[in-house]
Amino acid sequence: MPSFPGCSLGSPARLFAAALLLGTISVGAAMAQTETADPVLATVNGEAIHLSDLKAIAETLPARARSMPQQQLYPMLLNQLIDARALLIKARKDGLDKDPAVKHTMQMAEDRALESALLSKLVTPQVSEEAIKARYNQEYAGKAGEPEVHARHILVPDEATAKKIIADLKKGGDFAALSKQYSKDPGAAQQGGDLGFFKKSDMVPEFADAAFALKDNEVTPAPVKTQFGWHVIQTLEHRTSAPPPLDQVHDELRQTMAQEAVQKVVAAARKDVTVERFNPDGSPVKATDTAEPPPPAK
Repeated sequence: MPSFPGCSLGSPARLFAAALLLGTISVGAAMAQTETADPVLATVNGEAIHLSDLKAIAETLPARARSMPQQQLYPMLLNQLIDARALLIKARKDGLDKDPAVKHTMQMAEDRALESALLSKLVTPQVSEEAIKARYNQEYAGKAGEPEVHARHILVPDEATAKKIIADLKKGGDFAALSKQYSKDPGAAQQGGDLGFFKKSDMVPEFADAAFALKDNEVTPAPVKTQFGWHVIQTLEHRTSAPPPLDQVHDELRQTMAQEAVQKVVAAARKDVTVERFNPDGSPVKATDTAEPPPPAK
């Protein structure tokens, strides 16, 4: 089948995602129909191409293409579907559908479609908006956020320079001015070394441990070494962040819940089948051999 701009054969996960979106495009005035109508837009040797075929293809396009006016997009897609149908008819006429390699590819495509349909049927109800809100309430709502600090730093390549800066600060030196003069972190230096608020996990351990151990407005008594060089750190403020709003974590929750639901569906399906494993030479895998593949790397 000819490729459409920005389109490629997707994985079951992508097909599942596309299935969730099918039917969301509304038809323009020139092609207005009732929601349940699926008119025939063309025939090729008597084989019909329906409006639903165009919708399905449109949903696989990038957002930029989908934003085109439908009176421009749909005729283009219809022409490409007609081309694809003509090629399909010729391929069958040439007997390619009987070719063993082609039949294997077609079977794999059918298998992927069935897998996607099963996932859509069983997983979609588990990632409804109500389920996502319930998960948010369970994991975030009413709970304290993570500790954060507001800190600034001066990064230099050697310990001696860092010690000199600490000595200058003890004498009343201006942190922001010293940062602009010495720091090798150009982004922070332009802000007087200010890094804003951050969580412990946002920084390398040596830096984070030092920053979180300081009191408000305290400067590290000794330089802190990390993979980037030597740091002079001043912590300005401690706080506990508020829980993120639902809209900020909505997509992440949905993805996590979908992955969990898929894993459950796969685990249940595996319980209903008998699996025999064989070595590359065709011999059966012995009981002492590894029966399960290693878990995916995280």
